[in-house]
Amino acid sequence: MDAQGRGRADNIDPADQWVLNPHTGEYELRLSPSAAQPPVPGPRRPSPRDGAGAAGGRGRKAPEETRQTPGEAGRAPGEAGRAPGEAGRTPGEAGGTPRTRGTDVPPPRSARRRSGEPEAAAQGRRASRRPAKKSRTKKILLWTGGSMAFVLVAVSAAGYLYIKHLNDNITSVSDDGASTGGFRKDEAINILLIGTDKRTGKGNEGYGDAGSVGHADTTILLHVSKDRSNATALSIPRDMIVDVPDCPTQQDDGSEKVIAGTQGVRFNTSLGQDGRTPSCTMRTVTELTGIKPDDFMVADFNAVKTLTEAVDGVEVCLGKDIDDPDSHLKLSKGTHKISGEQALAFVRTRHSVGLGGDLSRIGLQQQFLGALMRKLKGNATLTSPTKMLKLAEAGTKALTVDDKLDSIGKLKDLGLELGKLNPKNLTFTTVPVRDNPADGVVHKTVIVDPALAPQVFEAIQNDVSFTDVKKKRKAAKDAQAARLKGTKAPASEVRVRILNGGAADGSAQAELNWLQNDQGVTKSANDGNAPAELAKTTLEYAPDQAAQARRLAAVMGLSGAALKPGKSVTNSQGLPAMTLTLGKDFKGAGISLTPPTKAPDVSKSTADKVQCAS
Repeated sequence: MDAQGRGRADNIDPADQWVLNPHTGEYELRLSPSAAQPPVPGPRRPSPRDGAGAAGGRGRKAPEETRQTPGEAGRAPGEAGRAPGEAGRTPGEAGGTPRTRGTDVPPPRSARRRSGEPEAAAQGRRASRRPAKKSRTKKILLWTGGSMAFVLVAVSAAGYLYIKHLNDNITSVSDDGASTGGFRKDEAINILLIGTDKRTGKGNEGYGDAGSVGHADTTILLHVSKDRSNATALSIPRDMIVDVPDCPTQQDDGSEKVIAGTQGVRFNTSLGQDGRTPSCTMRTVTELTGIKPDDFMVADFNAVKTLTEAVDGVEVCLGKDIDDPDSHLKLSKGTHKISGEQALAFVRTRHSVGLGGDLSRIGLQQQFLGALMRKLKGNATLTSPTKMLKLAEAGTKALTVDDKLDSIGKLKDLGLELGKLNPKNLTFTTVPVRDNPADGVVHKTVIVDPALAPQVFEAIQNDVSFTDVKKKRKAAKDAQAARLKGTKAPASEVRVRILNGGAADGSAQAELNWLQNDQGVTKSANDGNAPAELAKTTLEYAPDQAAQARRLAAVMGLSGAALKPGKSVTNSQGLPAMTLTLGKDFKGAGISLTPPTKAPDVSKSTADKVQCAS
């Protein structure tokens, strides 16, 4: 129906469809001729119990008796007042609209015009009213709703464009197969943070060593526990002597080039030298610690400057005045808020603190990172859209990441996982080292402490916290420990097949020889390689083999976590056997696989505390 014909069916004027209802005193919309309305109730007639005295006692005049015309006598009460020809008809049979004298709702004016019936005089002020126009408020709401929809679409489009802009900011390079394939939300996380001393970026050419390809100047392996209750930031000294393994690297043209490894060199040469990429540093860390990182992030000088400016500076503390011409840091004793160039000078200072070497500078860097984390976790940063946008802009421009973290969505997911950490449970520590005896009198390099460093690596491998935190997974650990409790079968009754699932070549046979010859586990066999590599050694067994599993766990030093209730396999003799898979954590036949439950006692600090460097 078009605009001209809307509401004009049967030649009815829309204005005539609004009719006064005398019972309610309101106008009503009638889209068809009005139906009969009930009569307006008259004065209440006295009931028999009222009596004349009652009426008179109230000062009222008794109502007169209703009179009937001769033609009305004998009609039913509902038929009174009808025309003679209408007597006995029902309302629907009447020749016209049934009417009750003086009380009918008048039909629409157009209907009265067609029937020739004169229009009734307007009754009261309401009779002259017309239908109310659409309210101004409703128009405003409709306009506002449309505008809001437009704004939401515009914001969504702007948000998409901004996310695309942030994605375009990100620089990523291949991990060359050196990582685990990227972090997972349901597992512990290991991120390799690399700070390069490459002098790229505005204002950085004044720091000397111009044209340098850069080194792994600052390296931290950040381990975040599986339950996200704690984390350990392990600093790796740049002057530590290590072996850098062969590094397959992807070239710009897509081809692969293997960069030969070198033995007995500084750790910082694992990046930049001979064309080495961050994946080479990643492989070197794996070789050193036994921990395979999930991802890496590389930051240059500009990252320190822009990130601190984005959060409006961080607070650090000095235990003495410092005036270092090499790093350009000049600060008095006490607490200072630093950002930009001053923040970069702070993390580069080494000659003016401690013993004046790299190990002393590591302490400053750990203090700086703790201050940055406190600032990031503070409400002033998290509740400021301006600061969050500046941080996103600075972070995506300043960092180079591996190709598993090459989008803002992936970085956001990682950030959400890291955001669950409490600063008091983030521990900073350093790989335990000793002076390198090969240096002679002047110590320029260090070597790994052969006694203490393996304990640190093992604690991280087994997700052991370096701080006292409430164990969120206590129930699960109790269930694992319960698997070791109960009777143990004799060693001669233990039936097991052995698979190599990532241990050194020949490990399965070496373990078999040790079990049979030294431990009396004679019903054992070497079944070759496992279908897939495992990080940790496991023992799978059927429910009726639990006693055998407990015996083998006691012999090998397996933890409850290594025991996996499952099913047995049929060995070459047609008998059920357990399956022992030697993982990458297997250290050799006869060496206990019981993981540490407590971190070693090493020098450490936590991110929630401010320490003054001196």
